[in-house]
Amino acid sequence: MACKVRYLLFFQYYGTKYSGVMKAPASQAVLGVQNYLEMALQKLRTIGTPTIYISSRTDSGVHALCNSAHVDIERQPGKHPFSEAVLPQALNFHLKPECISVLKAIRVNNDFHARYDALSRTYVYRLVTGYGHQNLPVFERNMCWAASESRLDIGKIREAAQILLGTHDFSAFRSINSETPFKSPIKTLEQADFTASSSLLPIHNQNSDVQFWNVTFKSNSFAYKQVRRMTSALVAVGLGFLTPQQIRFHLETGEQMNYSRCIIAPPDGLFLKEVKYAETDLKMDKTSR
Repeated sequence: MACKVRYLLFFQYYGTKYSGVMKAPASQAVLGVQNYLEMALQKLRTIGTPTIYISSRTDSGVHALCNSAHVDIERQPGKHPFSEAVLPQALNFHLKPECISVLKAIRVNNDFHARYDALSRTYVYRLVTGYGHQNLPVFERNMCWAASESRLDIGKIREAAQILLGTHDFSAFRSINSETPFKSPIKTLEQADFTASSSLLPIHNQNSDVQFWNVTFKSNSFAYKQVRRMTSALVAVGLGFLTPQQIRFHLETGEQMNYSRCIIAPPDGLFLKEVKYAETDLKMDKTSR
């Protein structure tokens, strides 16, 4: 007798090539990551058309080191459910040559939900100073933001980042979309770090002013484009266009920021790093196996 099994999938992708992670209409020239994941699932010859439920939405150009989703798979009568080891291998075979890879599959209980059961989401934004955009190394293009050719005041940035921590109304740091009126802007930011980093590959450049940085944010959820807006605000503080006190003012009043520089960091440098779940949610009830 056939039975439906729910899996939690962890997967990564290079976002430049896609319209975002969410499914796009088949008639659209550029499709979403979900389109390709579901096409790969259909090639497994399961019963019905599997639909995946994405945990964390990412926009066009945004990358994921690890996103997650759940899916129900029902195999033909007489066939055993896919093992946790075999399912990623089968999906990756059918995903070639896309810039998408399934990292792991875990069997979970039928009431598990990849989006609503997530405890936290961690994003990393990569940026570089000392370079103009036109001078970025080939292997860094679409993977970081050339934020400024000038040095940043890191002390001021870290002071401003600390102000963002905690539970606040982040209306000043969100963009408006069709879902904005229905979603609360009140979020709890657990982490806001600005740390030195490095290039993806060794750079043959004698300019000692070149410095890569990681901006890391962790929360249960984020408002629409909140991470990119917070990143651009911190860079503005580092360049002297905003002060930490102004960040506090906008956070407390919800008033949108107006400064001459880019008010939202580009998608290129943004990576979804991790979606975390309770260990108990990842241990399937053995009686349901």
